[in-house]
Amino acid sequence: MDALARLLSSEHGKTVADARGDIQRGLDVVEFACGVPHLVKGQYSHGAGPGIDVFSLRAPLGVVAGITPFNFPAMIPLWMLAPALATGNAFILKPSERAPSVPVRLAELLAEAGLPDGVLQVLHGDRVAVEALIDHPHVKAISFVGSSDIAQAVYARGTALGKRVQAMGGAKNHGIVLPDADLDQAVSDILGAAFGSAGERCMALPVVVPVGERTAERLREKLVSGIAGLRVGLPGDEDADYGPVVTAQHRARIESYIQMGIEEGAELVVDGRGFTLQGHENGFFIGPSLFDRVTPAMRSYQDEIFGPVLQMVRAETLGEAVALATAHQYGNGVAIFTRDGGAAREFVDTVEVGMVGINVPIPVPVSYHSFGGWKRSAFGDHNQYGMDSIRFFTRTKVVTQRWPTAGVAADRGAAFLIPTSG
Repeated sequence: MDALARLLSSEHGKTVADARGDIQRGLDVVEFACGVPHLVKGQYSHGAGPGIDVFSLRAPLGVVAGITPFNFPAMIPLWMLAPALATGNAFILKPSERAPSVPVRLAELLAEAGLPDGVLQVLHGDRVAVEALIDHPHVKAISFVGSSDIAQAVYARGTALGKRVQAMGGAKNHGIVLPDADLDQAVSDILGAAFGSAGERCMALPVVVPVGERTAERLREKLVSGIAGLRVGLPGDEDADYGPVVTAQHRARIESYIQMGIEEGAELVVDGRGFTLQGHENGFFIGPSLFDRVTPAMRSYQDEIFGPVLQMVRAETLGEAVALATAHQYGNGVAIFTRDGGAAREFVDTVEVGMVGINVPIPVPVSYHSFGGWKRSAFGDHNQYGMDSIRFFTRTKVVTQRWPTAGVAADRGAAFLIPTSG
């Protein structure tokens, strides 16, 4: 664990502690997949007709592929390869070219553990490699995690070729804070969810929606104070809250969105641009930023920034706050902070988002449930891991059987009607 975490941290930029969590959440899915004998059990009907039994079984697809992003180079490959291999498929992993080392090391460890040669392969490359995998006639299914535009393109190209595709896209998750919330705990949760891993998570919480002006003013004051105490540092710094972003180009993109928010009329309360770390002035660091008075019409609100930028959108009522999350193009995750069980229940019933947290800021489900958003956050009918992964990487075969009794001649003529149980 420690060696993998340090390798991941040194290449990606997230802290070692965060890297350990990346690996552990992947291992949770490996443990789930170890229960595959139970998970692939079919159904059996004895006596479905005179002397007829019917049973179903789950068969592997054959060769399947996974295309994974840079931000979780251990967790997401393990999400895909564990259920794919456990259900009997051969798996080709195309990791992000920005963070390829941990996927390679995972494949080496699986080989050391006795996985037969060729069952798992790691393919490096860019768009050319992705399109080759999608187009190859022997690849029967594609699992993808990345940006929404690419997810939609992968889904369209794969399904046009008759392939099974699950393609997870971007997000813009909202955290709704009601007046009765434990504000100190909510602020602590929001800070971790918004700025952890430098905001480079599809389940980050980059939008906070306080309900009521008094709630907004109290929340803003506490967020400013909390942000002042955050520590940006080297990936190996055990005291750092988060490290650098993945590339210089991505840092420039994040800073451009901060400038866009200013030009659109949002109030920049805390500006993270220009942050430098002594002795590492050329590092890809960016400090935490906070916007207030953001409106739904702003492009900086509509787009996924994927960095340490928190935007505050004020709402008058719970209904208005729910409508904000529901109307957004992304529907990955959402959270509500409240002590009111009735409000939480109403929230769960009405918000149109795939993963919901109640006083849980990053509602990533445990391994035996499944991960998946709505709207432009996910394309396809199957989610990641959980039982959905077993269904995605297998197909059902149903057998209807009748055995003649030894030594007894069958007394059946030709049948010209549709078979029935009579």
